Amino acid sequence: MPHYDFRQPRLFIDEPLTGGGRIALRGDAANYLRTVLRLGTGDGVLLFNGRDGEWQAELAVEGRRSLFAVVRQQARPQPQPGDLHYLFAPIKHARLDYMIQKAVELGASRLQPVITQHTQVTRVNLERMRANVVEAAQQCGILALPDVGEPGSFDAILRSLSSERVLVFCDESADVRHPVAALAQAARRGVPLAVLIGPEGGFDERERAALQKRPNTIRLALGPRILRADTAAVAALGLVQAVLGDWAG
Repeated sequence: MPHYDFRQPRLFIDEPLTGGGRIALRGDAANYLRTVLRLGTGDGVLLFNGRDGEWQAELAVEGRRSLFAVVRQQARPQPQPGDLHYLFAPIKHARLDYMIQKAVELGASRLQPVITQHTQVTRVNLERMRANVVEAAQQCGILALPDVGEPGSFDAILRSLSSERVLVFCDESADVRHPVAALAQAARRGVPLAVLIGPEGGFDERERAALQKRPNTIRLALGPRILRADTAAVAALGLVQAVLGDWAG
């Protein structure tokens, strides 16, 4: 496991990061550092922007309200992003927040809402999704932030997937087989991947048929129990990362 410094606060900064830079901190970030953590001049903070790696910085307080981060040196280089797309039928707010955070922690490189026939929530707050992406990345030492896609119809998203990308779709009506063996037999490690979790009403027959006709597609059951969508996301992404993804190095 790579070394992360969890003792220092980490902040996402949507600005270029280079040695010697000086960045004004405002709003929630400044309030958190000064009021909640009670940090001041000379205290350390780690900065990242999803592009330039992670940088060690020192805080500088000027006057009563101004707070700056003075960038010193790079702590970690920017890693190569993974290639695991997570496709999902949107669910209600609190559980969607949880699902997005766990997908980030589990290494998704793209988050794509998919509107299926039985999707119950069709309006998605993309800014809230992006905020959850940043929060999870800050807390877990992640430097490569996943893209957040605009919601799209099932047909449009399925057409947009490259035929080279292996698509794992979780289907409660599939025959229950050993999921690790099923994944290992169907695809090789290191290929572009996508995981699709449908709505809690399941895929309709037309959608299921379209998925099964697609090349490089694996229909997977997640055991003998019916899982809620957010639980299925964690289970499926963990399985895929362990067998085909980056968990094995």
